[in-house]
Amino acid sequence: MSTPATPPPPTTPLRIVIAEDSAILRDGLAGLLTERGHEVVAMVGDASTLSDVVGAHNPDVAVVDVRMPPSFTDEGLLAAIELRRKYPMTGVLVFSQWIETRYATELLAGGASGVGYLLKDRVADVRDFIDALNRVATGGTALDPEVVSQLMGAARQQDSLARLTPRERAVLELMAQGLTNNSIATTLTVTERAVEKHIGNIFAKLDLPPSDTHHRRVLAVLRLKG
Repeated sequence: MSTPATPPPPTTPLRIVIAEDSAILRDGLAGLLTERGHEVVAMVGDASTLSDVVGAHNPDVAVVDVRMPPSFTDEGLLAAIELRRKYPMTGVLVFSQWIETRYATELLAGGASGVGYLLKDRVADVRDFIDALNRVATGGTALDPEVVSQLMGAARQQDSLARLTPRERAVLELMAQGLTNNSIATTLTVTERAVEKHIGNIFAKLDLPPSDTHHRRVLAVLRLKG
């Protein structure tokens, strides 16, 4: 019985830093990369030390999860943005289950060269991951189509919000606080009829077609918070 052939090492091994809070995933990824001839120069389980580690080891690329200690929200992505700012020659591959459109947009703001964002659940082939890692390390781009789709959707929402006047924006922010039309009118020192007109304009500019009024209020607030 023959044993499976070990994948040949790449022509140019990469020096890699891994930032992943799960010890099992961190060690598994390190083993996979080492098997294929790359060098994992450092691994961290939180985002707070990532910048210092990259500065100390000068890797070709950093693989970074999004949700890391202490709050498990967006620490990893914020750390990735800092890496782009401080170490522009180091590629950054975000590898996560989550898409955070707000900071992902900021990550790509300076251009997509040397940046990747892949979803763990959608990487079915190890070779695809290695290819993406090589592209990012050499100044290319690797973006999951689902990430691109959500980023484009978020951009369209921001464009819609940009069409609101300052007064309409103020009304929407008060709606987000749960205020009724009457309370909004009192807060802004305008008539309730004026508030209703502003809300109608908000619905139109956010492309929310006529339906249950309460439902449209919820959708409008979600646009603001998205």
